[in-house]
Amino acid sequence: MRKLFSFGRRLGQELLDSMDQEYAGRGYHIRDWELRKIHRAATKGDAAEVEHCLTRRFRDLDARDRKDRTVLHLACAHGRVEVVTLLLSRRCQINICDRLNRTPLMKAVHCQEEACAIILLEHGANPNIKDIYGNTALHYAVYNEGTSLAEKLLSHHAKIEALNEEGNTPLLFAINSRRQQIVEFLLKNQANVHAVDNFRRTALMLAVQHNSSNIVSLLLQQNINIFSQDLFGQTAEDYAVCYNFRSIQQQILEHKNKILKNHL
Repeated sequence: MRKLFSFGRRLGQELLDSMDQEYAGRGYHIRDWELRKIHRAATKGDAAEVEHCLTRRFRDLDARDRKDRTVLHLACAHGRVEVVTLLLSRRCQINICDRLNRTPLMKAVHCQEEACAIILLEHGANPNIKDIYGNTALHYAVYNEGTSLAEKLLSHHAKIEALNEEGNTPLLFAINSRRQQIVEFLLKNQANVHAVDNFRRTALMLAVQHNSSNIVSLLLQQNINIFSQDLFGQTAEDYAVCYNFRSIQQQILEHKNKILKNHL
C-alpha cells in the first residue's frame, strides 16, 4: 500500500511540475519570423498600424501567424486594449482558437490581462470553451489566483463545475495548485465540495496529498465526507497516515470524533 501512495506522491509532484510549466508562462513565445506585419503591430499595441493594415487588406482581420495565433490572440496576450477594441469594432471572430484550442479570452485570463478579458466578456466571448487539456478560462484564473477575474467569469456564466481532462473542477484544480485564496473564493460561490477527479479523489484527499492543512481545515468546515474512498479504497485519513502527515491526521481524527459524538 505504501508503494501505491509513493506512486501517488510522485504523480502529484509530476502534475505540479507540469502545471507550473504549462500555466505559469506569460503570453506567447514570439519569434519575429512567425509574424506578419499586422501581428507585429498588434503585439506592440500600434492600433494605428493595425487599422492601416486592415484598410489595405480587410481579410487580415482574422489572419493567423505561423503558429495559428490571430491578431486578437496576440493583442489579448499582451494587454493591448486599444487594439482589442479596434478588432472587436471591426467584428473579428471573438471565440476563434489557436493551435492549443485557446481562445483570446483564455489568453487574456492566462496572462492576467483583466482589462482585455472584461472587454471580451462584454462583447459576448464564451467563457466555457475548453483547450486541448480540457481547461476553461476559469481554470486559468484559478491557477493565477485571479479572484477578480474569476468573479467576472462567473458573472458571465462560466461553469464553476467544468471538468478538465484529469476530471478536475476549478475547485479541485485550485487545491492541486495549492491556491488557498481561490479555494476560499470558490467555496463561497457554492462550488461542489463533493466533486471527485478521475481517480475518485475528493477535495479533501487532494488537500491531504499536498499537505495543505489550512485547506483541509476549510473543507472540514464544509462538512465534506471524510469517509469517501478513492478508486483504490483509500480515505483521506489513509492518505494522511501513509504520507505521515500527523497534524493533518489529527485534524481529521478530531473531526471524526466530533461526528461520532453528534451521532451518539
